[in-house]
Amino acid sequence: MREPDLQQIPYVGKRTEEALRMLGFDSIASLRGADPQEIYERECFMTGQKIDRCQLYVYRMAVYYAENDIHDPAKLKWWAWKD
Repeated sequence: MREPDLQQIPYVGKRTEEALRMLGFDSIASLRGADPQEIYERECFMTGQKIDRCQLYVYRMAVYYAENDIHDPAKLKWWAWKD
């Protein structure tokens, strides 16, 4: 049985959780050390479409969330991770 903890990450809803699981990430811990750019590019490749860059920003925030026990509230907003 899969752990449903990915949606505990702010702004990670059902669709993003499904995408992360498709890419091999099944828990918050599995995101530690991941490269958000690589996650985004793999998702684009696997779906065969250019996904909105906002998804990249969510992945940046998700990796930050996974790698830190204490979170700066300002960094838990996906738009804080724009280019």
